[in-house]
Amino acid sequence: MRHVAQKSGGRAKGVLWTVLGILAELMLTAAVVCALYIAWQMWWTGVQAEHNQIEARQSVSWSDPARSGNVTVAKAQQGDPPVQPQSATEGELIAQVYIPRFGGQWERNLVEGTDLTQLNKHGLGHYTDSQMPGQIGNFAFAGHRNGYGQPLGDVDKLQEGDPIIIRTQDYWYVYHYTSYKIVLPTQIEVVAPNPENPGATPTKRMLTMTTCEPKYSTPTHRWVSYAEFSYWAKVSDGIPQELASTDSNGKVKFVNNEHPSFASSIGTLKPWILGALAVYVIVFISAAVAWRWPYIADVRAGCRKKPDFSLYGGLMRLQPGVLPIRLLLLALLLFAAAAACFEWLFPWAASTIPMLREMSNYTAV
Repeated sequence: MRHVAQKSGGRAKGVLWTVLGILAELMLTAAVVCALYIAWQMWWTGVQAEHNQIEARQSVSWSDPARSGNVTVAKAQQGDPPVQPQSATEGELIAQVYIPRFGGQWERNLVEGTDLTQLNKHGLGHYTDSQMPGQIGNFAFAGHRNGYGQPLGDVDKLQEGDPIIIRTQDYWYVYHYTSYKIVLPTQIEVVAPNPENPGATPTKRMLTMTTCEPKYSTPTHRWVSYAEFSYWAKVSDGIPQELASTDSNGKVKFVNNEHPSFASSIGTLKPWILGALAVYVIVFISAAVAWRWPYIADVRAGCRKKPDFSLYGGLMRLQPGVLPIRLLLLALLLFAAAAACFEWLFPWAASTIPMLREMSNYTAV
């Protein structure tokens, strides 16, 4: 009787440990999914934004100041700058923005409109009621501070006198940073033609950038950065001094000669998901034919102890072949699952679940 009782107690203990092990696997899976969601929000949305911006730049016939081997410094022009463009439609590329303080490779597109679709897809959005580059008044635009490439993520690092360079199709407009303020979202006078004295006629050319504050939590305020116009130059004459450097031979180089990342060339993960699944099927069939399921065969033959049930352990044991092949098959499945989260699950969650929608500002683009 004692032996039976001990055996019954051992079985109950084994079931308890199995249940606890499954719960631990589920909690670990939830933690990994949360980490992947953060990676999607902080990194992958930026990769997609970079991909869209590269496509937008390639769709217009603007000259590339760094394409020719003979880069020159453009002469600062005197007098009132030309205004370009005179007008723009929603989503149209207005300019490219360079802020050296944010890094030598920092470059973002500026399109017309500040709705979430434009900011998420293109980087920076021009306030439609504000002035255009070079125009007297307030040339104002907005951008995300977190996610979607966080174009204004380092806005708090700007120092007085830092250049902010705007390049339109034919002209450079060089502004220099002056100050910032933190305001409520309702204080729309910050993008008025004369933000220093709303309602008064503007007398100088200003630039205003707005972004969210705080950076990593629900934004309750807006971080507003101001700059004032310094000079303009022609794109056909070269590049502004602020974007130029010289090599050991004294040759002028374009500081921001950006090379797109490999990830930015990926427009969708669907081919990668289907490719991983196709490789999985091919390897699975080949391993099943060549080795069958040696691990399960050893368990049935008594050569190995029957393992306790577990989610990932069971999934691993269902794969045919020797250990390296089973590890490869499991890795292919996990890669496809993670990529599917990036492609479908996380965008759905960010657009459907209220808390995530508020945090992510996600819109389908």
